[in-house]
Amino acid sequence: MKISTKGRYGTRALLDIALHQNEGLVQLKAIAQRQQISLHYLEHIIAPLIAAGILRSTRGAYGGVSLGKPPQEIILSEVIQVLEGSLAPVECVDDPNVCSRADTCIVRDIWAETKKAMVGVLESTTLQDLVERQREKQKSAVVEYYI
Repeated sequence: MKISTKGRYGTRALLDIALHQNEGLVQLKAIAQRQQISLHYLEHIIAPLIAAGILRSTRGAYGGVSLGKPPQEIILSEVIQVLEGSLAPVECVDDPNVCSRADTCIVRDIWAETKKAMVGVLESTTLQDLVERQREKQKSAVVEYYI
């Protein structure tokens, strides 16, 4: 399965919010600038994350978004599922009724294993994990710059 722009940008936006959450509410305009995402497109990505409770939104002159729960409780599989839907690479993995060969198809078994592997990685990764990885990567980049 290929993660679409919606899934990639949504994950980047969540990471940006998590990295800046100590500064208070994060404005979408700031996320859009830092992540080089169209503000209009970002608004469409953020809406389902708010509806799912992953994010909270506060309106007004000093409004913005914040995480709906701690970053260690936001699991990447949930984020991708909200933004992308099923992680199955083919429809018959989720619904064997779409194919009369589903029960005997060995290739379907491979697609099911592929989905299971992807879900496993995403379920074992939290937003907090991404924050820590990002900070580590930034430290490494700074060290390499000065060497």
